[in-house]
Amino acid sequence: MADDATTITDARRRVTELIRDARICMLTTIGVDGRMLSRPMGLQAAEFDGDLWFFAYADSAKMRQVRVNPEVNVAFSDQRHHAWVSISGTAQEAYDRARAEQLWNPVLKAWFPDGLDTPGLTLLKVHASSAEYWDSPGGTVVNLLGFAKAAVTGTPPKLGENHEVSY
Repeated sequence: MADDATTITDARRRVTELIRDARICMLTTIGVDGRMLSRPMGLQAAEFDGDLWFFAYADSAKMRQVRVNPEVNVAFSDQRHHAWVSISGTAQEAYDRARAEQLWNPVLKAWFPDGLDTPGLTLLKVHASSAEYWDSPGGTVVNLLGFAKAAVTGTPPKLGENHEVSY
């Protein structure tokens, strides 16, 4: 039992490390017509405790979609480290001025010109229900060699770790 707890703790820690390195993600929501829609977002809180935070406009399409169907997916890709993370969860509008002040980054003024006083500014909180990650720390050359070996031998390459984590 302790091994399971350690494995879960280690996997959650690894998810946190991977999303901290990636920072930019694709947020997928479900449109009112049932289609999945994705758009790039910048993660605001890199200390992942099961919740992800994003700034958004309250009247945006993504916020309207979340109000109708809160099930979302957030996917991170870190090409530099050959790692990918997919987080499934539930989203909600969760504006709190103190939290917004804590998360604010001056770079955000490009999208929210009046800073924290931008009309319609809100926070989107995604509470993770599960995460899956693929981590290939060997680098491009090792991965290419793995692919070449697989092509010659006909066996799938061993390219790194793949784990699922529940929250």
